[in-house]
Amino acid sequence: MTLFKKLVLLVAITFTSHSHCASVWKVSSDTHSLYIGGTIHVLAKEDYPLPKEYDQAFKLVDQLVFETDMSVVNSPEFAQKMMGQMMFADGTTIDKILKPAAYTALKAHLDARGIPMQNFASFKPSLLAITLSMLELQILGLTSEGVDLYYSKLAAKKNKPQLWLESPDQQIEFLLKMGQSDHDAMIEYTLKDIKKMPNMIDTLRKAWRIGDMPALAEVGIKEFITDYPEIYQDLLVTRNHNWLPQIEKMLNTEPVEFVLVGALHLAGPDSVLTSLQSKGYKVEKL
Repeated sequence: MTLFKKLVLLVAITFTSHSHCASVWKVSSDTHSLYIGGTIHVLAKEDYPLPKEYDQAFKLVDQLVFETDMSVVNSPEFAQKMMGQMMFADGTTIDKILKPAAYTALKAHLDARGIPMQNFASFKPSLLAITLSMLELQILGLTSEGVDLYYSKLAAKKNKPQLWLESPDQQIEFLLKMGQSDHDAMIEYTLKDIKKMPNMIDTLRKAWRIGDMPALAEVGIKEFITDYPEIYQDLLVTRNHNWLPQIEKMLNTEPVEFVLVGALHLAGPDSVLTSLQSKGYKVEKL
């Protein structure tokens, strides 16, 4: 989920940071097993080395499965293509799309950071939300590659095949649809999360690092479902449902996979792990 890192930040929780568990699970059918790991798509330098369970799973598998083709989405050509589709080309500007309250809040946020509003005037709301959040993450020091890109590079180095659950073009489609019926809610949600980032980002990373899924659900899912149900449906639920048949197919074939997806896809009532358990698969922490 290289494009959705903004949607994983929220309220404080206390953790036991000395725990040796990580966000990696072994999932088994009657005949086959695979591994699933939760990722954070951008990290700080101090997050490395990653928890040892990730390397353990990597060594046990034949191939890796990412949300999408990592080599493509990290290319300049894809960035250009995404920008072309996620910017208005007909002269429309964001002030014509947002209601006055949301636009005023957006402008105030940019003014406070010394960023001219015209820099983003032609951005569609979903691209604007991503850009604002990425800028904030950079300010907070999250400038290092995330778990998925790290293991994509390692897989290439070790000659392990790489597959993906959705194409890069599908990711753009999801972004374009995200919050489409309520652009104001998309911007309001983003600005609300940005205000929380300085205090909450460390909490989020600790929860991910020890694999505390109930905590991640409390942090990243609970308010999401209540306050922005449509965006939650677009971003997490629909995609989880689309991935499930593909993962089930892997559980009936010979190669052993390591599936790496954003950590919030593995937390909460609609998570991939919850769905697999409900279908009778054995899910256990590595």
